[in-house]
Amino acid sequence: MKLIKAIIKPERLDAVKSSLEEAGFFGMTITEVQGRGEQKGISLQYRGGTIEVDLIPKIEMEIVVKAEKVSTVIEVIKKGAYTGKIGDGRIFVIPIEESIKIRTGEVLKE
Repeated sequence: MKLIKAIIKPERLDAVKSSLEEAGFFGMTITEVQGRGEQKGISLQYRGGTIEVDLIPKIEMEIVVKAEKVSTVIEVIKKGAYTGKIGDGRIFVIPIEESIKIRTGEVLKE
């Protein structure tokens, strides 16, 4: 099993989520986070002045899938999150040793 962690723009969440559902991936955890990439924040105009925003609001998605499904999920996320502008996000793939269902105690290993 693999944990796919994607950091995306908040306005792309609905597109990514619906694309994942259409592809048959329903289980996910969504967290509102803040961060910055290579652009080191952004400058905004506010009431005639410039404000430097160091940390930008983002969405972190976590999805656990079988190893053979990883490339499919990555492609779906890339397609749904893409705007072509800086800050589109990043995807991480992390190995998972096992998963335990709390209610039943079922242990899943790959």
